[in-house]
Amino acid sequence: MQKTGQKMRNKSAFLFLAFFLFTLPPALAGESQTTVRQPMNFAQSKEVPEKEAASIEVKEASRRGVWISVFSAKSVLYSKEGVSKLIAQCKKAKINEIYLQFLQSGNAYYDSKICNRSKYEQMVKAAGMDTLDLLLREAQENNIKVFAWVNVLSLGINEKAEILSKFGNSILTRDQHGRPSKTDSKLELDKYYLKEDQIFLEPGDPRVEEYVLNIVNEIINRYPLISGIHLDYARYPSPVPFIPGSRFIKFGLTYGYGPKNVERFKEKTGLNVLETLNNEDEYLAWDNWKRQQITELVRKISSLVKVKSADLLVSCAVIPLTERAYSNAFQDWSFWLEEGIIDYAVLMAYTKDNQFAKEVVKSALGHRGKGKIYMGMGLFLMKNNPDLFFNQYKIITELNPDGIVFFSIDDLNDKIIGYLN
Repeated sequence: MQKTGQKMRNKSAFLFLAFFLFTLPPALAGESQTTVRQPMNFAQSKEVPEKEAASIEVKEASRRGVWISVFSAKSVLYSKEGVSKLIAQCKKAKINEIYLQFLQSGNAYYDSKICNRSKYEQMVKAAGMDTLDLLLREAQENNIKVFAWVNVLSLGINEKAEILSKFGNSILTRDQHGRPSKTDSKLELDKYYLKEDQIFLEPGDPRVEEYVLNIVNEIINRYPLISGIHLDYARYPSPVPFIPGSRFIKFGLTYGYGPKNVERFKEKTGLNVLETLNNEDEYLAWDNWKRQQITELVRKISSLVKVKSADLLVSCAVIPLTERAYSNAFQDWSFWLEEGIIDYAVLMAYTKDNQFAKEVVKSALGHRGKGKIYMGMGLFLMKNNPDLFFNQYKIITELNPDGIVFFSIDDLNDKIIGYLN
């Protein structure tokens, strides 16, 4: 009877996981440096033809922004002319917020004394000046806010990042098998998962917290004209398909097993997560601990920024589906808004499926709490189909989010600007 019961529990767990796998939306949100595969459009809304679309009045979002990646082909910060063209393009598209990448893969694209600044020095050499200062001045003159976009826990594929050189691999998060998120080690189960091929730091390691806080502090003090800090990768790795919590650890991958994090959890609870946890309460305690590590890091970043100036805003690019963000990436952004830890969340719902975009916005607006909800649109999926863009933009704005941010500047072509203008 006991063996039968165990088989039934295993079967139930498998069916539960299968449900999550097959109900996964066709366009998974991922951060801007992650390749997003083209979704299949089984439920795409009917498109309005271009000529007809031009005559339809569209409700405007109160704030309109654009992400500018360090990988931008436009290289806007490598010349004075590039800065001027960026400002002109934003004004033409009625964009009033710029999310400019300052830190990516542990490399500083700003005047840093903490991180590798070779990329920043290349920009200064090409332009003959610090174009960040120029951009901030010109943006202020044109009533455009600029936010410093910081990749918090991802080092990309940079195995020579300063923090790795200083502390070694001990500051990296690991899966339940003891492997970093980017690894050459292959298990049989790996062929069933799509993993993020990036190096992730362990948020439960105090050395990582100090590193991140020092970077944010450096930015807000060096560049007083920025309007705030925009956080990215404030989460654990989130492989696909994902398991809804550590109690399903036999059926997938989960992270948070960095040495220092495991050690601190054991000191706090007496539980060793590297051995089998015995019951659902213990699994929940472990999951809550991992969520707390992310939340406390974001809280400390926000407090640091607000001490500098209460007018500075703190936002975060987030996984749009709250269940996945909460139970798999341990990114409890709904709680952050509820508690006022961040001022607003930007949902990375990059999709060609208009119905999915609609459902994401409708669901997210119930999580405003003390903050605001912005919708991130994946222009890279629609740059060759402006009618699709127009329809999705219309659907989103009719639901009244607090803002819309486009990814990215490279895909903001003349036809899309025409719609926005």
